[in-house]
Amino acid sequence: QEQLVESGGGSVQAGDSLRLSCVVSGRAFSSYAMGWFRQRPRKERELVAAISWNGGTTHYADSVKGRFTISRDNAKNTVYLQMDSLKREDTAVYYCAAEFTTGHVAGIRGDYWGQGTQVTVSS
Repeated sequence: QEQLVESGGGSVQAGDSLRLSCVVSGRAFSSYAMGWFRQRPRKERELVAAISWNGGTTHYADSVKGRFTISRDNAKNTVYLQMDSLKREDTAVYYCAAEFTTGHVAGIRGDYWGQGTQVTVSS
């Protein structure tokens, strides 16, 4: 059973930046596609960004394209989400997820999940 631990959330002003991190236990990290999801108040959980096992393919939701960047460091078992130009509507609990998949990362559903980290953006 993999364990995923997110960090880096917080309260910021609109226009600020945050970087989320997710550390994955175990030896299989480099085999997983990774995704960042979020759940905004009164909304369903949605995929924000995803990255393939080797970082060669990424996918972003339209709402964050050009503002968020997903990356990974397989040597550190860590996936990152750099969030720039934050908006109030980015306020959500952000979750990282891992999945062993041979499909496109846009279809990631998550076999393993972290506990989530809160991001609050105020204007």
